[in-house]
Amino acid sequence: MINKKIFFDEYRRNLDPNKSLDAKEVSAIDQFLDFTQAVQNSFSVQQWAYVFATTFHETNATFLPIKEAYWLSETWRKNNLRYFPFYGRGYVQITWKENYQYYSKVLGEDLVKNPDLAMIPKYAFTILVDGFIKGAFTKKKITDYINKEKTDYKGARRCINGTDKAELIAIYAVAFENIIRKSFS
Repeated sequence: MINKKIFFDEYRRNLDPNKSLDAKEVSAIDQFLDFTQAVQNSFSVQQWAYVFATTFHETNATFLPIKEAYWLSETWRKNNLRYFPFYGRGYVQITWKENYQYYSKVLGEDLVKNPDLAMIPKYAFTILVDGFIKGAFTKKKITDYINKEKTDYKGARRCINGTDKAELIAIYAVAFENIIRKSFS
């Protein structure tokens, strides 16, 4: 079980010191916690910490599925992203037609025909968890970096995106590990 009050209290204290969470973000985190609770045994505390840290980073601390370069226009994405229209969407920004084809099969929904389906939170969450478990994004699984023998938060970035922002996300993971230890049972 997840104690949401403890989670939010610790989250605000450790990752939202300016109290900038708005109602939409609180709702998104609450929904993310519900999804997590349904599959809580899929990951260890440290693995969940990294999943949360990745989502925190990839969604710009909103826990809302987003589009790659969300601050720019669709025209910009079309003109600048070589994998358009299969640019990043969701909690982990899946890209490339092959990934949309794969997740169409996993979800039973045609993400190739409608890539924006990856923005639906329940689908974005399934993509996130499946990608970490199976190594679907980079062929690297979360267990390659975080397991009973080691906790390599910096190296775990290779599951998603090489080493881009690996140190920053590792810092978030440490904070989330503390939050999760206090709020998950």
